[in-house]
Amino acid sequence: MSARVRAARLRALLLTLVAFFAVATATGCAGGGDERPTVVVTTNILGDITREIVGDEADVSVLMKPNADPHSFGLSAVQAAELENADLVVYNGLGLEENVLRHVEAARASGVATFAAGEAADPLTFHAGEEGGPDGETGEPDPHFWTDPDRVRKAAGLIADQVVEHVDGVNETAVRDNAERYDGRLADLTAWMEKSFAAVPEDRRALVTNHHVFGYLADRFGFRVIGAVIPSGTTLASPSSSDLRSLTQAMEQAKVRTVFADSSRPTRLAEVLRQEMGGDVDVVPLYSESLTEQGKGAGTYLEMMRANTSAMAEGLTGD
Repeated sequence: MSARVRAARLRALLLTLVAFFAVATATGCAGGGDERPTVVVTTNILGDITREIVGDEADVSVLMKPNADPHSFGLSAVQAAELENADLVVYNGLGLEENVLRHVEAARASGVATFAAGEAADPLTFHAGEEGGPDGETGEPDPHFWTDPDRVRKAAGLIADQVVEHVDGVNETAVRDNAERYDGRLADLTAWMEKSFAAVPEDRRALVTNHHVFGYLADRFGFRVIGAVIPSGTTLASPSSSDLRSLTQAMEQAKVRTVFADSSRPTRLAEVLRQEMGGDVDVVPLYSESLTEQGKGAGTYLEMMRANTSAMAEGLTGD
């Protein structure tokens, strides 16, 4: 091959490479300009609420999968990177996402706006019965604020404020309209729950669950929390034999024969309680800390709360 031919081919190759990089650069610039803002949410319950508010104004990425346990789920490296690249991170707080909070803190330290919905919703401490709970429990913040739809209304309004303030490019009017519509649906939920629970007699308004999760619901709708099989606000704890003995005694005294257990977790501990009390205990499954997949009973927050209300009212009245 002559030197002239080699030179011609080299020039052609260089021109091809220049053209390729010019196109790639232009495409990259166009893609960057079209990149949508992102809101990252830790739990799927808050994820559903946030999607209702954000609508089509931004992408909402939810880290917790359906049927997962918020106390124990963890993040992949990709999900951890999502947090640090978000425009806004919405999380529950109050110690709920025990394996995720350090990633939220890292995102905050890197300059990402974060919002702890539970901490802004007038948090309660654990309800552990008339006489208080085990040593070290009383006074701990209860992270399960979503069981009170009125507190969710407050949190939803604050999420809308955070989106408008921190997520560039969203249409404020659209976000506010979404929040107003959702607020109306939450108000309807509260009214429906009040009507449903009105059928439960006063002497049956006592709750026992697999762990302390319905304190806010009890506070809002006039129930008494007798105790929990796991005497803690986290599913990662375990009961002792003395815990179970104290709980069975409290149940006998209050004439409670129904235990509400999370439908996404085994009810072994509630079954143990049934054995402790001679088998005369009903175990009623509820959706307490996670949404399900769509069409599986609790695909949205509103669907979850209506399903739980119906199951609780039926379980407490015996109808």
